[in-house]
Amino acid sequence: MPTEKTPTLWVLTDGKAGDEVQCLGVAERIGVVPEIRRVNPGRPWSWLMPRGPIDPREAHDRLNSPIRPPFPDIVIASGRRAVAYLRAVKQASNGATFTVFLKDPRTGTDTADLIWVSEHDRLRGENVLVTITSPHRLAPDALSAARAEPLPEIAALPSPRAAVLVGGDSRHHSFRPDDIERFARELDALAASGVALMGSRSRRTPPALDAAIGAVFRRHGGWWWDGAGTNPYVPLLANADAIIATADSTNMIGEAAATGMPILVFEPHGGHGKLARFLEALKRYGAVHHFQGKLEGGPYQPLDSTGTIAAAVYDGWRRHKAAMGLA
Repeated sequence: MPTEKTPTLWVLTDGKAGDEVQCLGVAERIGVVPEIRRVNPGRPWSWLMPRGPIDPREAHDRLNSPIRPPFPDIVIASGRRAVAYLRAVKQASNGATFTVFLKDPRTGTDTADLIWVSEHDRLRGENVLVTITSPHRLAPDALSAARAEPLPEIAALPSPRAAVLVGGDSRHHSFRPDDIERFARELDALAASGVALMGSRSRRTPPALDAAIGAVFRRHGGWWWDGAGTNPYVPLLANADAIIATADSTNMIGEAAATGMPILVFEPHGGHGKLARFLEALKRYGAVHHFQGKLEGGPYQPLDSTGTIAAAVYDGWRRHKAAMGLA
């Protein structure tokens, strides 16, 4: 981002990790250390979200309100319970604060000065920015650093290397016994073709899936993270010639697209319309392929949606500041 001035910035959510991480990713790419503000409306106010009004307790407590002044130059918010609070900041700052909302707020395009949505969402408008993938905290320099100094366990593996990123049961997907058997069989075939396997589980990975994938890795001399210490997620992505990801996590697939390496998606039972549209968009881009036990696809221009969103926020704030006579 340009360095003529570093704006003050709030990240405003209800503390849900997925929402907060996306906001933090954008703020960090702008080059700002944000102030984290978390809303916590009680009943019945929480039932009325996203339309509001906000909880009067949080509106009028000058010491503890999540939207107490002084107001920042920019607020980046996400999550349905943050919508009414974002509107309140806009009003209380007399329009001076540039407001940003990540994802469809379900309250129309006038909710914020700038709204970001994924391509698989339907909201569109002059102030709506659309990208294929979601914002995240995986910056290009982190990938570069991990490539420059790979972990010993990764450096010891021959090329080509496939990073296997295993999720687990989710709201829309479940790993049934036949899914686990099929996934293990296809990984067996991939490793038998001469591809070195390296991978990690997630907190949602069920024990049966963990055990089956770990057995494949042991049979073929791959490196399956044992769960000790920090998850080697970034080193795996950075040093992979291909990435195998389970379809239960759009965030994981979106982050993989930042590498420019082909993504082979394994789909267990379940699914959702939005996920299908997301994967289809990435297939059109040339990033995603269906995993069938072999390598497919080739490199593509990395998708840096976080950088695109951060640049739009910074540029929008500068133009807003000039229009308000705040320059």
